[in-house]
Amino acid sequence: MSDTARQQPCNHTNSRPTVKRGSSGTAVRQAQCYLNFAMTGDNLVEDGSFGPVTEAATRRFQTCAEITVDGVIGAQTWSFLTFWANSTEHVC
Repeated sequence: MSDTARQQPCNHTNSRPTVKRGSSGTAVRQAQCYLNFAMTGDNLVEDGSFGPVTEAATRRFQTCAEITVDGVIGAQTWSFLTFWANSTEHVC
């Protein structure tokens, strides 16, 4: 990838708060979009509701990225999600 950043695939929000099961809103929608771009197969509905399906996808992503697997999207997971969602490859 060049030094020039390519267009962001998901533009729901630039906010990166910690989100987990029960969370809702644009940050969850952003995370769901990133999960869809970072991995193959899940095709999460980007509804802004962090339920069991989003939690399972988050855990799968965390396992593939070899980071802490807790089903919570905090600073570390946001960092890796941003990287993989903007990559030309999938983490898994």
